[in-house]
Amino acid sequence: MRAVFRDSLSDFMNRTCRTYKSYPLIINHEIVNLPSASSLAALRRELAGRAPAPEIVAVIADPVFGGADERIQKNVGNVAALNSQQAVRSAAEREVFSSALEVGATDAQQQLQRLIFSRREADEITRLAGAKGSFKALDFAANRATALGSNLSRYRIIHFATHSLLNSQHPELSGIVLSLVDEEGRPQDGFLRLHDIYNLKLAADLVVLSACKTGLGKEIKGEGLVGLTRGFLYAGAPRVVASLWKVDDRATAELMKLFYQRMLRDGLRPAAALRSAQIDMWKQPRWAAPYYWAGFTLQGEWK
Repeated sequence: MRAVFRDSLSDFMNRTCRTYKSYPLIINHEIVNLPSASSLAALRRELAGRAPAPEIVAVIADPVFGGADERIQKNVGNVAALNSQQAVRSAAEREVFSSALEVGATDAQQQLQRLIFSRREADEITRLAGAKGSFKALDFAANRATALGSNLSRYRIIHFATHSLLNSQHPELSGIVLSLVDEEGRPQDGFLRLHDIYNLKLAADLVVLSACKTGLGKEIKGEGLVGLTRGFLYAGAPRVVASLWKVDDRATAELMKLFYQRMLRDGLRPAAALRSAQIDMWKQPRWAAPYYWAGFTLQGEWK
């Protein structure tokens, strides 16, 4: 999950770097994590001769997780209805968490809070791409139906800015949390599960998972990590930007703004763009601690 964190961990990491006069590896190197040899070979066979998608970027961000959200309350006409929506919120969250809790997902019991800065993140990305080359699904439209729709196959970059749930023991039950209620406050399935991701047919060159621990999974001998990243690679995306730990909401929005500026404005490849954005974050005193920017990695094809 993305979240807002106190500074204790980041302060510790920053002090350690200063004390030992160490510098990030990205200062002199681009870093790409490769999947297993078998998945990389299959990916290259699949991509051979594939025409690029016609549009630039699709962003799914700032979903509605339950009745306490002010966007639900604006649609409610009386107090009785509002009280009903509070019950809906609990029911919708229980529906998402129930399967995870049965198998012990590590983050399932944490409350889903709105990620305010994910909206700013989405606005900045689509501004850089331009209205004609971008698609943005926010609020109630940031739902499972949008993620599973054929429209996403038209975009070269697909960006998710929301919460995720990780199950490292049973990665097939991990997923991305989208809107859990509709415009009327009715509960709906808002969990994009790993098997849903495997069945997507994407023409994207890059998928960005702007959420927590999306780059983790279960280690399988000979195959590497099986998790959300592997799902998107299987669905047709040769590169995935994912995270290795719980990331800060505000810092992530800033990192993603810089990342997309480097790609869409300056024309850098994804690996070079991520490196440049992370260096820019490291240079700013507020975000200098690796905690704020080093969690995101590029996985997949390095070319």
